[in-house]
Amino acid sequence: MDVTRRTIMTGAVALSLARRARAAGPQRIVSLNPCLDTILVRLVVPGRIAALSHYARDAHSSTIATLASALPSTYETAEEVAALTPDLVLASRHNAPATRNAMTKLGIPFALFGVPDTVEDSLAQIGEIARLCAAEAQGAALVAEIRTALADAAPPPGMKPIKAVVFQSRGFAAGENTLVGEMLRRCGFENVAARYGLTSWGTIPLEVLIADPPDLLLSGTASEGAPSWGERVLSHPALKALAERMARAEFPESLLYCGGPVLLKSAAALKAARDAYWSHRS
Repeated sequence: MDVTRRTIMTGAVALSLARRARAAGPQRIVSLNPCLDTILVRLVVPGRIAALSHYARDAHSSTIATLASALPSTYETAEEVAALTPDLVLASRHNAPATRNAMTKLGIPFALFGVPDTVEDSLAQIGEIARLCAAEAQGAALVAEIRTALADAAPPPGMKPIKAVVFQSRGFAAGENTLVGEMLRRCGFENVAARYGLTSWGTIPLEVLIADPPDLLLSGTASEGAPSWGERVLSHPALKALAERMARAEFPESLLYCGGPVLLKSAAALKAARDAYWSHRS
């Protein structure tokens, strides 16, 4: 075989391999945001994940802490990201501008994502990440799974909405104009955070909540030892004293911040809280 033919064949093989690589999608993906972490681990095999954010390992705030503990992580510094030689970085608009600027200068491909305020925005975000990762089938399957879970968690026709508030450590709460607010509506609740002055994210002072309690308080639990007053507020005696007027159900803090696959756990938690509330009153 002459040199020319070998060169042509070599070029054909290289082109074929390049096409396969494009079809397979990026093979070293870094996520710098905990909510993007939860989507990425559902779309691609662990071998394609070069790193997640360090927040993903926090058992208190992450729904994937166990899985994330077996994967590399970063603190989102430019040096860490560059050392991983990623072919795609999933970043949030809240990530450090210095890291984003460095990735631009180094020619590291990255995509910026916002924080979805609605279920549909969250599902669209899954679709976009799936497209970037060449995981469209996995993305479509995840979206279908979430839609099914939301339908299953919907209240029966005619069921009266439960007046409720999501209340976490430090009195942090979710107003109507949030993704959590939409999940409450979809699952049979009336979010009454507005009567405490909240329409989006914010805090509700404990004394204000006690003066006008909702029918149901959806809250997390203080971590063991409760090192701060912010966490101890969840187990404050004044809340326990309201047991006759206000029911309580668990809604972990890990469900508060993200959409994507976290909506599966949110829907299940809200459905369980709703059904338990009406069961106790029947």
